[in-house]
Amino acid sequence: MTEPVKSRLQLKAEDKQQRIIEAATRLFAEKGFHGTAVPEVASLAQVGAGTIYRYFDSKEALVNAVFQHAKSHLKDCLITNFNFEASPRALFHQFWQRLTGFAKDHPIEFRFLELQDHVPYLDQHNRNLELEILAPIWAFCVKSKLEGVARNMPAEALMAMIWGSLVGLMKAEHLGYLVVNEETLAQAEDTCWAMFSVA
Repeated sequence: MTEPVKSRLQLKAEDKQQRIIEAATRLFAEKGFHGTAVPEVASLAQVGAGTIYRYFDSKEALVNAVFQHAKSHLKDCLITNFNFEASPRALFHQFWQRLTGFAKDHPIEFRFLELQDHVPYLDQHNRNLELEILAPIWAFCVKSKLEGVARNMPAEALMAMIWGSLVGLMKAEHLGYLVVNEETLAQAEDTCWAMFSVA
């Protein structure tokens, strides 16, 4: 069954909504949720301030839409076609490559997701989405511990150490303290694996 052809009005509405999401992502990444005013988003998206409220009931609804868009993109990058049957080191490499690839290719979405605290305004759908992404990574950490590969620390601590290392690198690059190139990322991967593993 073929999908119905969208009308010009539908396409125009979707374009406006996409511009609003992109503008909000950029501003929330730069200024945070509380530092961003809805009229600023409207101005950057080149729509009227009232237009935003035709698509989103509130600023909280808008930031949840931005979170869902960015987090779903991260989920696709991290988990789609992931080979969970590989060895622990190969799995770690896969995860690192995918996460660093997302951070380098989508720096604004990465900054929005990783450099702020989203908990105060996240709705249940987005809390569940967060868990969908973290669950397989947590399971990998637990399995690696049981197999004697990973250090005997809480899985959450292992995850925080690795994830936090990359966030710190990307933040340092954003602030102009260093250039994160392929060599730096490869060295960081080896260092993080050494933190993670007992060998």
